[in-house]
Amino acid sequence: MALIIGIDTGGTYTDAVIYDNQTRQVLARGKSPTTHEELSVGIGKALDTLPTQLLKSARAVALSTTLATNACVEGKGCRARLLMMGTNRKTLEWVEADKKYGLDFDAVLCIPEHGGSDGSRIDQPDWDRIVSENDGFFRQAEALSVVELNAMQNGGTYENEAVDVLRKSYGFPLVKANDLVRGLNIMERGATALLNARLLPVVDRFVDAVGEAMKVRGLDIPRVIIRSDGSQMAEIFALDRPVETILSGPAASVSGCRALTRAENALIIDMGGTTTDISILRGGSAQMSEGINIGGWRTQIQGVYIDTIALGGDTRIWLSERHTALDTRRVEPICVAASRWPKIKDDLKELVESRRMHSLPLHEFLYLVRRPEDLERYTESELKIINALEDGPKIIGGGALDMYKTDSARLETEGVVMRVGLTPTDIMHIRGDFGAFDGEASRLAVRYFLQILPEFEDCPEHVDVFCDMVYDLVKKKLFENIARVFLEATYPKIFGRGPDEQIKAFISNAWEKRGKGGENDFFSLRLDPKAALVGVGAPIHLFLPDVAKALGVECVIPEDSAVANAVGAAAAEIEVKVTVEIRGGMDIQGAYSYTVHSQDSVQRFEKESEALEAAKIEAERLVSIEVLRRGAGGNIRINVRTERHLASDRVGNAVDLGTTVVGTASGTPAFLYNFKEE
Repeated sequence: MALIIGIDTGGTYTDAVIYDNQTRQVLARGKSPTTHEELSVGIGKALDTLPTQLLKSARAVALSTTLATNACVEGKGCRARLLMMGTNRKTLEWVEADKKYGLDFDAVLCIPEHGGSDGSRIDQPDWDRIVSENDGFFRQAEALSVVELNAMQNGGTYENEAVDVLRKSYGFPLVKANDLVRGLNIMERGATALLNARLLPVVDRFVDAVGEAMKVRGLDIPRVIIRSDGSQMAEIFALDRPVETILSGPAASVSGCRALTRAENALIIDMGGTTTDISILRGGSAQMSEGINIGGWRTQIQGVYIDTIALGGDTRIWLSERHTALDTRRVEPICVAASRWPKIKDDLKELVESRRMHSLPLHEFLYLVRRPEDLERYTESELKIINALEDGPKIIGGGALDMYKTDSARLETEGVVMRVGLTPTDIMHIRGDFGAFDGEASRLAVRYFLQILPEFEDCPEHVDVFCDMVYDLVKKKLFENIARVFLEATYPKIFGRGPDEQIKAFISNAWEKRGKGGENDFFSLRLDPKAALVGVGAPIHLFLPDVAKALGVECVIPEDSAVANAVGAAAAEIEVKVTVEIRGGMDIQGAYSYTVHSQDSVQRFEKESEALEAAKIEAERLVSIEVLRRGAGGNIRINVRTERHLASDRVGNAVDLGTTVVGTASGTPAFLYNFKEE
């Protein structure tokens, strides 16, 4: 047997499996709540659900996580800054870089480019002046990133210089865009580098937590992490490139579904605590995206196609204009928090008995996740909240927090404070679909809702009606988004930017009128998808079958669907792709030549054949280095292919847009290869 421990840490639960890589079977599985304030606790408890003998026999640990995904969606991460060379603030505003790329103007410093578009060096930047004049900007950061306009042409010369200079003056981590991506768009490259810097502590904290949990249990074995494209990489690689894990959890769910089912054409619906991720299988292969867009960030990181919606077991149920609605925010379920702090139930009971009605969420709580070290950054009102929560959670409707002046938004965004509220997980407890925590506390919160909603009364019958209504809201949101993804994937030219309001209304109406039939015997339109829906995630079985029925498609929920991400982490392989560009053009002497642009070099040739041969050698060299860096060993498979880019002018003449040489490599992780050799 070649046993691998698969671990997936999500926003709500941490799952663990023992997976036999040779027989492709799940031998054991378990899960435990994710403990955000101390991740190692939840990871350790998940490991403790697995048989000790199998744990001791494992050859490695494969990890996936939605922590980076959720950090993007929720706007969390460290304070990062970006030095952008080759553009200016006016350009950023003109292209709306804040809205389209996630580049907050206050987090970006623009300076002129000192190189030519052909990669030539014009002059030397005055680095001493740049640092001294912008010292305040740099010192606001916990991590810095740099990007330059013409890095593709010169190998990132000025990015390298900037990092060398900044490293001498500042002790925080530094990120170069050229180490991460190779696209031409400086806005996307800058967003990728800045996001990477923001996520450094997120993945670092996760890796440390896994290491601590393993050490306590005497597990000294290699670790790999799932990238956004579904392949594995060595843990040390992920620490430098956390941005490559932004779809780690969703990518693992795709890999897990491929391992657990034989679906050829399917939409994979992965419902977790914070988000629901929709991905596509066509012909048994995952549909890929060249650039991941998530949480307002537009990156150049390649990953599996994922459409992420803010819907999960921990989605906040709130009142919008006195109507029950699903928020986009994640909160800790009341039932979970009440299991940790029994006083929460007492506070809710007192609130219900008081029959206080208010537009503010008086039933919600705040608790302190961590006390920040740099308290001087926070306002007086934020410090009051931190101090008030020192001895445990406080209810919004109580006296410890001023409900009119409790502005906790930044504290929640930075993970200093966590909000507790009513969620679908609470409704599951009331209905008896899930019972791991304090369902009575959930019922008290629902009773408070019934008191302030005009169409309800505080009685057991209306509790049931309210719970059914919340389930229907979840199903409707799933239906609307699954239908939208079907349309966008099938008709990209029509719905590439999403359906318009009329189409959305049609989809919504299709859900409302489901199963009624015969309403219009003159004309009707219906959704008619051809792919199955494959559901993964612990709560998905409660919602997806009704959605599939309304769509008229097959619903498949694998036996191990609740731990599909952990299975996917263990079942994946290491895969690498690099590109080398060949471009023709006139040099400064007027002679036509061919330039080969790779990650760390620029070469020029008089003949195209010479350039092509050099590009192939370079692609093979780079992909060989990269696949080994990511932890592959043994029988590594390498392939190099050439892609010519041609277009036509107005009269039909062919126009050469350049040539790309693509190198790919895949292989078994070194620890499994070593196992086979023994």
